[in-house]
Amino acid sequence: MQGRTFVEKIFDAPAGSIVFKKPDLILTHDNTASIDATFKKMNGERVADPDQLLIVLDHNAPPTSSKLANQYQQVRDIVKEQGISKFYDIGRGICHQIMSYHARPGMVVVGSDSHTCTAGAFNAFAAGIDRTESAGLWRQGETWFRVPETLKITLTGKLPAGVYAKDLSLWIIGMIGSSGADYMSIEYHGDGVKTLSVSQRMTIANLASEMGAKNAVFHCDEVLKEFLGEEPKGVWADADARYAQEIEINMSKLFPVVAAPHHVDNVKALSEVQGTRIDQALIGTCTNGRMEDLREAAAVLKGKQLPATVQMLVIPASREIYLEALKEGVIEILIEAGAQVLSTSCGPCLGTGQGIPADGYNVISTANRNFKGRMGNKESSIYLASPAAVAWSALKGEITDPRGIRANDVFPYQRQQSATVEVAATDDRYTDSIWNYADVDNLNTDQMFAGILTYTVLSSEAEKIIPHLFKGFDDSFSERAQQNDIIIAGANFGCGSSREHPAVGLAHIGIKAVICKSVNRIFYRSAVNQGLPIIILPEAVHAYRQGDETNIDFEKGTVTIAGREFHFAPLPDKLMKIFDAKGLVNYIKEMV
Repeated sequence: MQGRTFVEKIFDAPAGSIVFKKPDLILTHDNTASIDATFKKMNGERVADPDQLLIVLDHNAPPTSSKLANQYQQVRDIVKEQGISKFYDIGRGICHQIMSYHARPGMVVVGSDSHTCTAGAFNAFAAGIDRTESAGLWRQGETWFRVPETLKITLTGKLPAGVYAKDLSLWIIGMIGSSGADYMSIEYHGDGVKTLSVSQRMTIANLASEMGAKNAVFHCDEVLKEFLGEEPKGVWADADARYAQEIEINMSKLFPVVAAPHHVDNVKALSEVQGTRIDQALIGTCTNGRMEDLREAAAVLKGKQLPATVQMLVIPASREIYLEALKEGVIEILIEAGAQVLSTSCGPCLGTGQGIPADGYNVISTANRNFKGRMGNKESSIYLASPAAVAWSALKGEITDPRGIRANDVFPYQRQQSATVEVAATDDRYTDSIWNYADVDNLNTDQMFAGILTYTVLSSEAEKIIPHLFKGFDDSFSERAQQNDIIIAGANFGCGSSREHPAVGLAHIGIKAVICKSVNRIFYRSAVNQGLPIIILPEAVHAYRQGDETNIDFEKGTVTIAGREFHFAPLPDKLMKIFDAKGLVNYIKEMV
C-alpha cells in the first residue's frame, strides 16, 4: 500500500478527492460583523458550535473611524449573544499570533484570512477561506476540502549568520514563483528543520500563501513539543509518501535577499539593491512581529540613533510579546533609537490605520506582501526583508546587508514580472462581451478591489463593491461590464488576500465565467461560494485573440473560441449545486 502525505492522513483520502470535514477551529477577525450578516442571510440564528470559533479584533485596531468602532462593538455583541469564549479584543494580538495559543498538532484550522496557514508551524492543517464560507461554517459546522497534492521541501544545513527564516521563505518564493505551489500542501522535511525555532517556522508557514499554497506544515518534533510544553502525538507523512514535486535546499548556502517592488516573487539578492534609499521601515505584522524579531532589531539599534530622514515603525504581534519586550528593555532601546512603537495590530501592512507612506517613499518591511498600493499608497515602493535587514537599512537610510559587508551576491532564479501591468481606461480590451486580460499574470485582489484599502467599502454588499471593481487597474470595468460577460485572464488570477469582494462584485454584475491559465486557491473557493465559475484552461487563453467569438457550454465542459473547441473537466456535483443556487448563501438556505 502506497504511503500517505500529511494532508492525505488528515482527510483520510487521496490527493484530488473532495471531502467534507468539521474544522477544529474557525478563525475570523474584523470581518466578523460582515460574516454575521451573511450568516443571517442563510437563516442562521445560533452558530453550530461556538467552541469552534476564534475571533480576534486586529486588522484596524484601534478603530480609526466611527464606522469601524461601531463594527467592533457589533462583533462584541455577537460574541456575547453566541456565547463565544475564544474572543480577543483590541490590543490582544494579531490573529495568527493568537492562534499559537490554540492550534495543536493534528488539528484542522480554517480562517477568513489568507495567512491562516501560519498555524502549520504547530503541525496543524491550516488554510484560509473567505467570509461567505466562514458564515456557512457557522451555520453547518463543516465545509468541503479538495485534498491537495503535496510539495516536499527538504532543508539541510543551517542558516548562516545574517540570514534568517524570512530570507529562506523569500528564496523559495523567488525559486518557484508566487504560483509555484498553487493549491498544494507544503511539507518541510530534513535535518535543517530542527535548527529552526517555532517562531521561524511560523514565518515560513505564513508565507506559504505567497507561493499559492493551500497550507504548509512542520513535523511535531522535539522543538515543537518543548514550545507547547506537552507531548502531543501529531500527524506526519509516511516515509514512502508520493509527492507531486520535491525540492532540496541547503540553508548554509543562502544569503540575504529581498522581494523588490511590486510583487513578492520579484526576489533579488540584497546586495543587488544595496544602497537604495529608504524613507520608512516596518518591523512587525503576522510574519515577523515576534520576540526574536524585536530582539534582532534592538541588537542592531542599541545605543544608536535613526536618521531624521527615516520613519521606523515597530508593531509587537501580541500583548504578551509587547510586555516581554518591555520587561527585557527591548522597547526602550527601540524608542531611544527613534522608532515609533504602535499598538498591536495589522495596521500598516494592509494600508489601514497608522503608517501609510508618502508619495515616492521607499519602504523596507518585514510584512508578507508588497503589491503596488498595499500599504495604502500606490505611489510608494515596498521591499520585503528580514527584521535584521530592515533595522540595518533604517539605521543607514539605505538598504544595507545585515552581515555588515558589501557583497556581490546574485539571486540565481530570475522570473519575468507582469504583476504590475496597469490597463488604461483608453485601452480597448473589451470586445463582444469579453474582457481580455490574458497577458496579465498575478492579477491580485488589491488590484481587483482596492475599496477596502481606502476605507471606501467595508461591507460585502455587492452594490457598494461594484463601483470599485478593478479601479486603478481598468477604470472602465464597473461602468461597462454586463450580464454574461466573460473574463479571459492570465496565471495566478486572484492572488493576494482572502477578501471575497471581487468575487461578490463579479458574480453580482453577472460575469458568466472567468477563463484563466491558473487561479489562486482562495479566490477559486470565493468564486464557487458566490456562484462565479472559474475555468482553468491555459490553452484556451493562449488561443484567444482580441475580438474572437467565445462561448462556454458548462454541461459539455467546452469552451469554443473562434470555432476552435477546448475541453475542461466539469465541477463535482455538489459544487455544481452551489452554482445552480447562485451561491453558497442560497444553497445553504435551501438545504437547511
